[in-house]
Amino acid sequence: MLFFEVPISAFRWVPPFAQGLVRDLRVRWALEEAGLPYKVRLLRDGEKNSPEYRALQPFGQVPVYEEDGLVLFESGAILQHIAEKSEALMPRDAASRARVIAWMYSALNTVEPPVLNVTTIDLFNADQDWAKMRRPAELAKVETRFTALNERLALQDYLEAGRFTAAEILMVTVLRNLRHCDLVAQYPAIDAYMKRCEARPAFQRALAAQMADFANEAA
Repeated sequence: MLFFEVPISAFRWVPPFAQGLVRDLRVRWALEEAGLPYKVRLLRDGEKNSPEYRALQPFGQVPVYEEDGLVLFESGAILQHIAEKSEALMPRDAASRARVIAWMYSALNTVEPPVLNVTTIDLFNADQDWAKMRRPAELAKVETRFTALNERLALQDYLEAGRFTAAEILMVTVLRNLRHCDLVAQYPAIDAYMKRCEARPAFQRALAAQMADFANEAA
């Protein structure tokens, strides 16, 4: 158990369409669920490209997680590390643990890529001819993934282990990228799942903390 505040990095400000979606939210949420204290290092303009920060995060992204000399980047890897410390996020049973990890990878590798493709088209390229031609194919990929996910969640409240785990944090934060449209609402089991997870006090605290940082910078 950690008894000191773990530093994580986050952006000091992002445009409104990205607020509430930046991936440090995943780490904040995990730490809130695990009851582990943390502090946020807000990056100044240009700091993400500094040699010092690139030594911690080679791609200049957030978050970076630091713990007693250990430095981690990539939100999925950070979540797995945190989950290993907390039964609130990861069952101790070896088989259940392995299946939860499989769902964590599924959120990042199977569901997130098509979701982000549709999101990118909608938010940045919707008026371009190539995007209009490509969107139906990308949407079909999302619908294929969502159909399978909806079937599973129609039978159980959570992805694995019969309860909330780290897999939920990754899956829900992936799904939140589609908040600009009603796609999730078209799948009742997924929609109920998202609302159930987003209603958790730990999520509400993590989201409020991230949004407060952006509001403070804009003030």
